Amino acid sequence: MKKTLGSVAGGIGLLLVFSSLITWLVTVGSLALFFAKLTCGVILLVVWGVTAGDRASTWARSAFFYSSSVGLSLAFIGVLVAANFIVARRTPTWDLTAKKVFSLSPQTQNTLKELKSPVKVIAFVEGPPLEQVEDLFRKYEALSDKFTWEFKDPRKANDLTQKYQIRKGQPAAVLISAQSHTMLNLQRLATSQIAEQELTNGLIKLEKVGEQKLYFTSGHGEIPLDPEGSGEEAMMASLAALKRMLQDEGYAPSALSLVEGGDIPADASAVVIAGARNKFSPTEKKVLERYLDQGGRLVFFAEAQSEPDLGDLLAKYGAQIEPGIVADSKVNPEQPYIVYTPFFGEHEITKLLAKTQENVVFATARALTLLKEGTLPDLTVTPLVLTTPYAWVETALGEAPTRDAEERGGQLVLALAVARPIGATPRRAEVARVVFFGDSDLLTGTFGYEPNRNLVMNAFAWTTTQLQKITIRPPDRDISTVDLTNEKLGTIRLLAMDVFPTLLMAIGLTIWQARRTR
Repeated sequence: MKKTLGSVAGGIGLLLVFSSLITWLVTVGSLALFFAKLTCGVILLVVWGVTAGDRASTWARSAFFYSSSVGLSLAFIGVLVAANFIVARRTPTWDLTAKKVFSLSPQTQNTLKELKSPVKVIAFVEGPPLEQVEDLFRKYEALSDKFTWEFKDPRKANDLTQKYQIRKGQPAAVLISAQSHTMLNLQRLATSQIAEQELTNGLIKLEKVGEQKLYFTSGHGEIPLDPEGSGEEAMMASLAALKRMLQDEGYAPSALSLVEGGDIPADASAVVIAGARNKFSPTEKKVLERYLDQGGRLVFFAEAQSEPDLGDLLAKYGAQIEPGIVADSKVNPEQPYIVYTPFFGEHEITKLLAKTQENVVFATARALTLLKEGTLPDLTVTPLVLTTPYAWVETALGEAPTRDAEERGGQLVLALAVARPIGATPRRAEVARVVFFGDSDLLTGTFGYEPNRNLVMNAFAWTTTQLQKITIRPPDRDISTVDLTNEKLGTIRLLAMDVFPTLLMAIGLTIWQARRTR
């Protein structure tokens, strides 16, 4: 028994002596831990030497075995370290998260791919570079050789701060191309949830050629573009979030009153009716009809339990808004008026959402009926979003809706797109484009939901023929993450590359020696 313990002590001693080098050179670099392991190893070797006794003749063979075992184990660890070093230098990445939170979005990838000229970003930081911002820049740089970056201390770059009008203490970054430059908020670039959106939108602004004017009708109880009051509630009741995203992507949204009876401005890329509650006058309807007859573009968002009296105009373009609210208690029994659906029609607006198998959410939505008679000629009408087969149009609204026999059910259309070629003159475009949504809450309450946001923004892109803007935008990176300090990383390396492997090898040596001496 004594000799067995001595042999085990000798094997573990050799293991500690060899692995102490790993502790010092590879894992934590601590001299204290290095000397502690080395000392323990030497002591165990002395114990083995004292207990060896008349087995001294087998000393060389045992030492050779132990040394070979430990050496092979350390060689294996060395191969792992070398492979890890090579991989780190080549920087390949694999994003295994469900929401791909560590991958750049398709919009970012396409924007970088389509850069027409070199772009450089200068981040002005007093002190060391911001690590999270630097990581973001490296990801962009890896996808395009036209994207470069650097950090500058504003105290040592007076010429640049004056040129780009950087105020003292201002956290700013400047995107620069040969034609122009644009200012970015460095604090937003350092916020993981919105950093990619901020930088990509900056690139889009830098590359855009002219703005796309969007006119939002007013005077009929529509959702206002800007908050009517202060506070978060007023902000949520407005189109502030939509307006900011539109501006970031090169649109210029503004309000428009049709009451004067004049034509839609000549620079209009599209007209938007966002949740009108009150009726349009006959004069206003004629303005809209004339605009569409000339190849205009319209995006219409219906409001629950409201009738803006545009039924005749919508019917000419193949759509009828049904009374009642769409319900689906099968998919969402607790809130049946909030409809979730993964069903999309085959159209440019929805192809990427269908490909990524996204669910969109419509809250208190109206159903749309596709008309076959009484429409204008040569229409191409395509459903964009359909409900599940379990939905129906609830006409007797209550807290616990149930489908009655006379209520229409099945896969209902929640959104559709219409294209109509224009041959008459004068004309604004060769094809008139209209998109109907049965829900105006897409612009406010559920706009923050990523699939909804992409659906709405892609609809604007298609309507205004900005097809390059039909994409999947950067997601909200609001997941919980673990911030690893250098100390925590050192602890992980010590446990994973030192303590656990050494412990496993020591257990293996002990078991082998115990069986050998039986």
